[in-house]
Amino acid sequence: MSVKPEAASALFAGPFALATLSAPGGTAFPALVTPDAQVLDLRPALGDSGRSMRALLDDWESAAPRLAALAGDGALARRPLAEFRVHAPVEPRQVFQSGANYRQHVIDLHVAHRAPGDERPEEERRAEAAEIMDRRAAEDLPYVFIGLPSAITGPYDDVVLPYWADKPDWELELAAVIGRPAHRVSVEEALGHVAGYTIANDLTDRATVFRRDMPQIGTDWLRSKNAPGFTPLGPWIVPAGSVADPGDLRLTLKLNGETMQDESTKDMIFDVARMVSHASRTARLLPGDLVLTGSPAGNGMHWGRLLRDGDVMDAAITGLGAQRTRCVAEVTE
Repeated sequence: MSVKPEAASALFAGPFALATLSAPGGTAFPALVTPDAQVLDLRPALGDSGRSMRALLDDWESAAPRLAALAGDGALARRPLAEFRVHAPVEPRQVFQSGANYRQHVIDLHVAHRAPGDERPEEERRAEAAEIMDRRAAEDLPYVFIGLPSAITGPYDDVVLPYWADKPDWELELAAVIGRPAHRVSVEEALGHVAGYTIANDLTDRATVFRRDMPQIGTDWLRSKNAPGFTPLGPWIVPAGSVADPGDLRLTLKLNGETMQDESTKDMIFDVARMVSHASRTARLLPGDLVLTGSPAGNGMHWGRLLRDGDVMDAAITGLGAQRTRCVAEVTE
């Protein structure tokens, strides 16, 4: 049983957002949602482009102005959001994930993992880490890797904790949703390929991040990040034009009501434009693809408290709404 969203007077920034919904017993469909929680089914209005959210994003340049017109048309019949189930807003072809992209988070990790014999005061080691972060932002590249679309689940669905995951952890992230194909685009061009933004919680099992049997090959992102349901997504795609500055959004995650993450995207080492541009240097980004931009300080490893059966996570990003998911331990025979 899923944890239901709380009522809100304004669900997101701007005149409308996009969602994938379904009525009881019905098939999922792309919808336009207004801030007062009213829904317009986009299938009749957009024809072939309204078959799915990905089809809509495939036709984003022509669909975007039509959506704005539909949002302002008060004569169109709408239904209450409460009548529908909210799914992940899009099924991407590709998911690009990022690590070590929030300055304070990485500094905390640097200080926590002190080298044997390093007896310098914490302030000195923090200053050293800050200098490294400044140099990295100026000279280095983002750290981007690939996730699986099959890990995505809805914003109010239960998150099943696999029996083998000894240290499941949360990672709230801003996700950019691609609206125009992007390959080898410059930083200056990159945001022109973003249709909108949504919320992602990129769960990680810390116990399986590193291969203990083969430490020389490093990280194992398949096992640690890609269990079914390990990426709660949504609830909405808020068009980029309604997000004044993706570099100045507040991310907050609460665990059972207690704030664990509370940071601004200002703390990013590499901003959204640099992330999209960097990913596009190698890959061809397609409409509906996700570019996750890293998680700020305040993960479970920092607090010494990992996820367990019955935990409820409330995650929110300024102007993008909020998701609520409950953790359920996997039942094995």
